[in-house]
Amino acid sequence: MSFTDLDTEQPANPVDLVERLASLNDWTFERSGDHEISLSIAGRWADYHVSFQWMNEIEALHLACAFDLKVPEGRRAEVLRLLAIVNEQLWVGHFDLWSDEGMVMYRNALILAGGATASGRQCETLLKSAIDAAERSYPAFQFVIWAGKSAPEAMKATLFETAGEA
Repeated sequence: MSFTDLDTEQPANPVDLVERLASLNDWTFERSGDHEISLSIAGRWADYHVSFQWMNEIEALHLACAFDLKVPEGRRAEVLRLLAIVNEQLWVGHFDLWSDEGMVMYRNALILAGGATASGRQCETLLKSAIDAAERSYPAFQFVIWAGKSAPEAMKATLFETAGEA
């Protein structure tokens, strides 16, 4: 279910909007304060752990989307090459490799400077773009990490679009 299915007044805190979206979709979530919420969303390739944080000092709703895919030390250089290739293709947001944890993470933000308020549709689109980017890129990360492929080989193997499902 999406926000466009409801005709209700929008709360001013964008984290409240994300909580409403999680409730509408029966996603597991944890609200750790007024300014932060974490969601768990099952995807096609992995479970995604999405954190939204309202950052008052820069007036932005920050999204971080991680998936259970640890990058071994020996594959980090090639994963960084893959990140560069993947990020070139993204119109919004970007992937990072968090060195300490060895985790790949997608990040983006909704800037609401000057007292602007978020809409439910904006929060929903921010989340959808994160999940879509993660779903499209996950197989390439797997090819590099577990199959030992180079970044260009992984992209070539995963770039084609399939029609339908087997």
